[in-house]
Amino acid sequence: MHDLTSLSELDACLVESEQRPVFIFKHSTACPISSEAYRQVAAYVAAAAPGDPPVYLVKVIEDRPVSNQIADVLGVVHKSPQIILVSSRATAWSASHYGVRAEKMKENAIPRPSA
Repeated sequence: MHDLTSLSELDACLVESEQRPVFIFKHSTACPISSEAYRQVAAYVAAAAPGDPPVYLVKVIEDRPVSNQIADVLGVVHKSPQIILVSSRATAWSASHYGVRAEKMKENAIPRPSA
């Protein structure tokens, strides 16, 4: 997982989404539901194959401006925990709370086009 701690890092992540889909995981370090979601996202990362969308982590309490900007730019109502698949700077899929599951991430990931 790659941390998103600044608006410039978020901008770079959105630019990357123009080339390949990326996941943004909004995580609350103070929430037990978010802790379980974190385990699920970590399981996705551990099993990820080459070409699977990378995961960017936003800690919603510590990096509130980044979290708010994600909601504004992508038009997704803020929830925590929340996973958002971003493709070409737009939300392709999202889930929150107990819907954040490694298998659902894998199912909904948009495959990279082959070169």
